[in-house]
Amino acid sequence: MKNTRTLVGRVVSDKRAKTVTVLIERRTAHELYGKIVARSRKYHAHDEKGEYKLGDMVEIAEGRPISKTKSWVVTRLVEKAKLV
Repeated sequence: MKNTRTLVGRVVSDKRAKTVTVLIERRTAHELYGKIVARSRKYHAHDEKGEYKLGDMVEIAEGRPISKTKSWVVTRLVEKAKLV
């Protein structure tokens, strides 16, 4: 198996067909001041069956480019969204 990059994040949008937007948050030290700050980035991930919904915690893996902005694929569901 190839050593592919995987990230875990929360689905923040499921409006597109076969695509979910996943927010990845990481905590890192500030370059100058050393304070721990939260950094975040959104990735578009491929969801063939449209099974992942808003608020779900998912794992995404890097793959071949599927479209202009999409080169990640949702591999598994980590945690289902909590019902409010």
